[in-house]
Amino acid sequence: MGRVKKPLPGRLIVSVIYASMEAMNDAVVEIEKKYGHVEFETDDIEFLHTTYYREEMGENLKRKFFAFEKMVERDRLAEIKNWTNKLEEKYGEKVGDFVFRKVNIDPGILTPANLTLASTKDYSHRVYLGEGIFAETTLLFEKKRFQTLPWTYPDYAEPEAFEFFNKVRDTMKGKDFEV
Repeated sequence: MGRVKKPLPGRLIVSVIYASMEAMNDAVVEIEKKYGHVEFETDDIEFLHTTYYREEMGENLKRKFFAFEKMVERDRLAEIKNWTNKLEEKYGEKVGDFVFRKVNIDPGILTPANLTLASTKDYSHRVYLGEGIFAETTLLFEKKRFQTLPWTYPDYAEPEAFEFFNKVRDTMKGKDFEV
């Protein structure tokens, strides 16, 4: 029988798709208050792989990836996703029962072995965490590089994204994080 032990924490990664630079900046400031300063971020990346958010958020969407200085326990991913959902609502425009978001905040946890993202949507490859939240492994680190999976979002496989994830992963190397 294997011994049960708590895994090492991971680095909080947040992807923000945004229509409003102001709302994105305000949301990131709130995340920093809770999870420490932004340690790494990408430049603005054109969000071109899907039109899924266009009706809700508008045209000319951008995405940025952020990594925060504080490590987080992996079992907090559902709690973090529910909290970021509240931030999306806070910075959106409510019309009746619907919130037109100005920011879409997708948290994940990066470890030396993988990137796991949180979602409110169930799907065949996702595992239910509780609190209405599912998780999926989005990238694996194998053979000295990140590998995509059949369900990996295309923008998570772009060179800018891989460069970002590698830079953040490099800060986690050490005897406690051998992979």
